[in-house]
Amino acid sequence: MLAKHQMLQDLTTMLRDVLAAQARGSMVARTARAQGHVDGYMRALLDSGLVGRDELLALVARERTQAFGPGSASVAAPLADEVAA
Repeated sequence: MLAKHQMLQDLTTMLRDVLAAQARGSMVARTARAQGHVDGYMRALLDSGLVGRDELLALVARERTQAFGPGSASVAAPLADEVAA
């Protein structure tokens, strides 16, 4: 069996490929199939007990941020006089 580190590396590679395909605007059927492979791989990791849910969520969040930037941005609160206007 592969070591945990190698399995997470494989998952990272698959995620990057899927996210890159989405960014390129690849055909929906092709990206959906690739997402299915990634989902199945993550399910296998979870079911085996090698990886926890939080660890997978952090990995996916990190890769999505690298591919598309942060999911949300900080917004400065309006000044009191701007709110009153």
